[in-house]
Amino acid sequence: METREHPHREAWNKGKLVGQNAPLKPKDIWAIRIHLQNAHDVRDLAMFNLAIDSKLRGCDLVSLRVRDVTHGNQVLSRAMVVQRKTQRPVQFELTEPTRTAEAAWIAKVALRSGPSSSN
Repeated sequence: METREHPHREAWNKGKLVGQNAPLKPKDIWAIRIHLQNAHDVRDLAMFNLAIDSKLRGCDLVSLRVRDVTHGNQVLSRAMVVQRKTQRPVQFELTEPTRTAEAAWIAKVALRSGPSSSN
């Protein structure tokens, strides 16, 4: 029986840092916000600000509804959602830049807080 030698392959992550990335620094957060504002990217700015304020997991962030962050035509200063993974309620404060960005996005896309709308 003949044996074949396989060439030695290096691991894809050899010499690279693996694991959790360092958290964003405040100057990085502001740089991203300024970039999104200058690009007039209303949706991404609203989602980024909401992610920073709420610290929600991505799956919970994208499943938020307009009614979760608004009451009538006004964006709430505090919101509460139930996390999908833990089934625990999380309350968070929406800062003024986030409320402004959310209101701009809702107005631009004409989203409503009815039962079938989402943001």
